[in-house]
Amino acid sequence: MTVVGIGADGWAGIPVASRDVLRDADVLIGGPRQLDLLPAECAGRRVSWPSPLRPAVPGLLAAHAGRKVAVLASGDPMFYGIGRTLTEVLGDGAIGTDALRILPHPSSVSYACARLGWPVEETEVVTLVGRPPAQLSAALHDGRRLLVLSAGPGTPAEVARLLGEQGFGPTRMRVLEQLGGERERVLSGTAEDWPHPPGDALNVIALVCRRSPDALRLGAVPGLPDDAYESDGQLTKRHVRAATLGALAPEPGELLWDIGGGSGSIAIEWMRAHRSCRAVCVERDPVRAERIGRNADRLGVPALRVVTGPAPEALADLPAPDAVFIGGGLTSPGLLAACWAALPPGGRLVANTVTLESEALLADWYRRHGGELVRLAVSHAVPVGGFTGWRQAMPVTQWAVRKDPGAAGGPADPEAFDVLRGGTFEAPAGAGGAPWTAAGPGHGPEGDDDYEALPGDDR
Repeated sequence: MTVVGIGADGWAGIPVASRDVLRDADVLIGGPRQLDLLPAECAGRRVSWPSPLRPAVPGLLAAHAGRKVAVLASGDPMFYGIGRTLTEVLGDGAIGTDALRILPHPSSVSYACARLGWPVEETEVVTLVGRPPAQLSAALHDGRRLLVLSAGPGTPAEVARLLGEQGFGPTRMRVLEQLGGERERVLSGTAEDWPHPPGDALNVIALVCRRSPDALRLGAVPGLPDDAYESDGQLTKRHVRAATLGALAPEPGELLWDIGGGSGSIAIEWMRAHRSCRAVCVERDPVRAERIGRNADRLGVPALRVVTGPAPEALADLPAPDAVFIGGGLTSPGLLAACWAALPPGGRLVANTVTLESEALLADWYRRHGGELVRLAVSHAVPVGGFTGWRQAMPVTQWAVRKDPGAAGGPADPEAFDVLRGGTFEAPAGAGGAPWTAAGPGHGPEGDDDYEALPGDDR
């Protein structure tokens, strides 16, 4: 099998080596638009990709096993293209062998940067093909150059509308259609007064981001302004949030469990740390769970998964995390034990609390497992008559720990999962005394989440 890149210029732009492959193929697989670009001398059987494409790939390849197969791809097959899917199905070891060869064509990004005079290595690319436009929001920063891979003729207008909603109405937009082809053209304007009707489906959108003077500034590091979130008061405030993300230390590709999500701020800023970071936010309150989804969309991480239900019961079917944050419900029966057991060696756990009962629980786990136990206190300057004084928020106790190989409560300790099977978890001394069972209402002796709004709590 050979994957051949093809551009809007069709047969004329295909190198000789790629033309030879297409002429010699028994089977030609591609989209209808791509297949129509081939001349009659490519005599192989033409097969259009079915929809949905990905689930059909293994069966389609099996149906043509033993034949010379050429797969057509737009531009560079390994840049958001079919090449990735085929390597995942056939395995990385197939690349460069008789099983799979890849002959790329210049990508739409290479063409666009050539037309715009933008260095490719300094240009960020966001694809909206099969993805919600909301994910563009995380890449918006004043002065930043972005290329947006469009999902169709309506995408430029959707992007212009999103930019206006995010406070980037002055952003300069250019839509580059049919790059490399005879019908290539460029449409220009700004997001706040985008004047053009839907055009060609094959387009790339170039943005030079400009923030409106009155728009909220969202930086690239944890600790976004509290005003960036829709909240009912269940929000880890920005200074504690920045310290919490620092302790969680997200790395590309890692998965976070955010338990007791509230407004979703920890999970959202974890995912904003890198586009490949993933998170699951567990929130028992359906109203808050919906609010978390809205915050995730507005802040550019629509892929955040929100699970509505009480912990630890809601954790049973989740993929294993690389890190866990517990921001509420610490005294729920067996929650800490279940989270500790789910962590692989090297995984991190961070838990925040403002109550004495939960603090006692964290102190006991700190005694047994080590880590770092700190108290975070933040004060804000406020008017005091005609002067200025300090108003202190409720101090937050934070336990941060890395799970060492062979730590108690790991995969070899099945009792750590008892709570998920209706077992009993003994509370440490000083944290309520009586044992708590999973058959209870899902709360510890406090009777509610640790992060319920308390009088004077302006965290």
